[in-house]
Amino acid sequence: MSGWHIEFTSSARRRLERIHPEPRGRIETAIAALVDDPRPASAKRLVGRTEYWRIRVGSYRVVYTIEDDRLVILVLTLGHRRDVYRGL
Repeated sequence: MSGWHIEFTSSARRRLERIHPEPRGRIETAIAALVDDPRPASAKRLVGRTEYWRIRVGSYRVVYTIEDDRLVILVLTLGHRRDVYRGL
């Protein structure tokens, strides 16, 4: 067991619940895989916000931070690529 665990902001949890079940399942799988490797090769840091990371799941993006001292991956927001970065 890696010791890492996933937390969601309340808005990220709500956004996840509103996504259609098929892509939601793929997104949940991708988020769960972060427990094994919070910085997979496919993850990128956001330009201008280096504390934020993002993973791509089809047309969707998951934006998160990594709290190494607490072993927490905090999902900040997620959504379709056209609007997920608004308000960050």
